[in-house]
Amino acid sequence: MDPMLIGLVAGLVGLALGTFGVLAYRVSERQRQLLDVDTEEPALPPGAAEVLAVVGRAFVVVDAVDGVVRASPAAYAYGLVRGHTVVHKELLDMTAGVRRDGVILEKQLELPRGPLGQGTIIVQVRAAMLGEEYILLLADDRTEITRTEEIRNDFVANVSHELKTPVGAISLLAEALESSADDELAVRRFAKRMHKESGRLAALVQDIIELSRLQGASVAQQGRPVDVNAVIAEAVDRSQLPAESKNIRIVVGGRTDAKVFGDQDLLVTALRNLIDNAIRYSPENTRVGIGIRSREGLVSISVTDQGEGLSPEDQERVFERFYRVDSARSRHTGGTGLGLSIVKHVASNHGGEVTLWSQPGQGSTFTLRLPEMEGQDGGEQADPAAASAASAAAPGPRKSLEEPPVTQGPGAAGATERGATA
Repeated sequence: MDPMLIGLVAGLVGLALGTFGVLAYRVSERQRQLLDVDTEEPALPPGAAEVLAVVGRAFVVVDAVDGVVRASPAAYAYGLVRGHTVVHKELLDMTAGVRRDGVILEKQLELPRGPLGQGTIIVQVRAAMLGEEYILLLADDRTEITRTEEIRNDFVANVSHELKTPVGAISLLAEALESSADDELAVRRFAKRMHKESGRLAALVQDIIELSRLQGASVAQQGRPVDVNAVIAEAVDRSQLPAESKNIRIVVGGRTDAKVFGDQDLLVTALRNLIDNAIRYSPENTRVGIGIRSREGLVSISVTDQGEGLSPEDQERVFERFYRVDSARSRHTGGTGLGLSIVKHVASNHGGEVTLWSQPGQGSTFTLRLPEMEGQDGGEQADPAAASAASAAAPGPRKSLEEPPVTQGPGAAGATERGATA
């Protein structure tokens, strides 16, 4: 075949392919422009976007078919919107009501936090027309406020219930005392029980006052540098009488030069509650150990008893207000059920925490951990070996939520014994 003819045919084929490619590109560009027009985001009324940007609440804007036109990040975080869909039927019912009646609706709803689990969120929702086509949903998270109010109401109910018991007992004992005025033995017996119930009532009222004071205390504004060693010494001194009444020794091990920032009286109250709790549930002629450790910016104070220990179920609830592991025994020993709740509040107000290690038959160790005050001069920290007096109170090695304290005998270096002698 003639080479000239072959070149001519190849040129015509190339020209045809180039022309086809240009036409295809133009058709594709035109279709893309048409699609861009079709999927353009619906426009909100003038000024609406600017107002919604500064409104400070979660918002969702839906169109005539409840499709999400615009939503704030908070609306997605609350789980109100997923993709371009309003998740909850309650919200769709509100938009339908606004669309039908043309009025503003406002409701407080408790909605699932997500597709899984039992978590819920309580929101105050306001639905209103936005222009002629859109509906605006404004949502305000009221979960914390609502639950705080529920806790306060429960607290008042619990206090009323707890106060009724000693007040009722004193009333009955007074009647019995009046009817037995001629019986000296009965008078003494009833008077002794009245004294015990009045003491329990006084302790309960004092704990309630202390807990109320804690909830209004501002450690950040009223705090000052606190010597941890002085806190422990004062708390131990206040616990001497109940310890001596059961012939229990209080073993203190270790010292720390680190200070914490806070309220010394509140810290003494918290530690005294831990020590009193350990004394209350330890058998007679035993020891209660207090260990101190300062490490990695935290001061840890551990209080160990030789009681019966706590079951896993009790450990989950032991810091609740008015919760008693054994109600009958708590009333017998004078417990109010508020001591550990007070400790938890004090630790929280000081930026710390209280943790628990316990095992049935091996006693319990409560550890109060507080952040060291920043900006203080560095000094020698407590010797870890000397800070293990808590383990000295137990018959064998124990573990805690922190590092296990070194087991040592009662006469270990750095440990001092206070209280009654064995």
